Amino acid sequence: DIVLLDIMLPRISGLDVLRRMRAARIRTQTILLTARDSMKDIVDGLDAGADDYITKPFALDVLLARVRAAARRVPEKSMPVIQYMDLSLNPKTLEMQRGGRVETLTRTEYALLETLVQRAEHVVQRNVLIDEGWGQNSDVSFDSLYVFIRSLRKKITHAGEKQLLHTIRGVGYCLKGKP
Repeated sequence: DIVLLDIMLPRISGLDVLRRMRAARIRTQTILLTARDSMKDIVDGLDAGADDYITKPFALDVLLARVRAAARRVPEKSMPVIQYMDLSLNPKTLEMQRGGRVETLTRTEYALLETLVQRAEHVVQRNVLIDEGWGQNSDVSFDSLYVFIRSLRKKITHAGEKQLLHTIRGVGYCLKGKP
């Protein structure tokens, strides 16, 4: 629900982690914890996307109070259902609906299908899907993507329904009503 993130991590800066989270559209409330207490450091942390900034040393009671306050600030999201032809995606429940049935999707399946729906009728390259499903700079293989696409294809199309998810050999995938 809330991310507590130290700025001084061993291999990567906590600010870089935060920037990547925000670039990946991860909007989870984030509180930075750090020994850096200059005005510039605080401004940099908040400008990078932090919701709060706590300098060390701090009292545990203060940290817990700030966590509670951040949790109260999380707005109730009214996310619209995403639609393509007779297929709809509910971002709140991570469910796909088609043909009167509802299929629960994993977070990764949802991210992949959402990307395909948003770019319906266009070919989506495999590396774009990997970035959307697992995040940029992930080392997920095309074989892993194929496994998820195969699972999605089974959930999207049942017997007697029009195939919507098409493979574009050597390039990627496309969501379209006509082959």
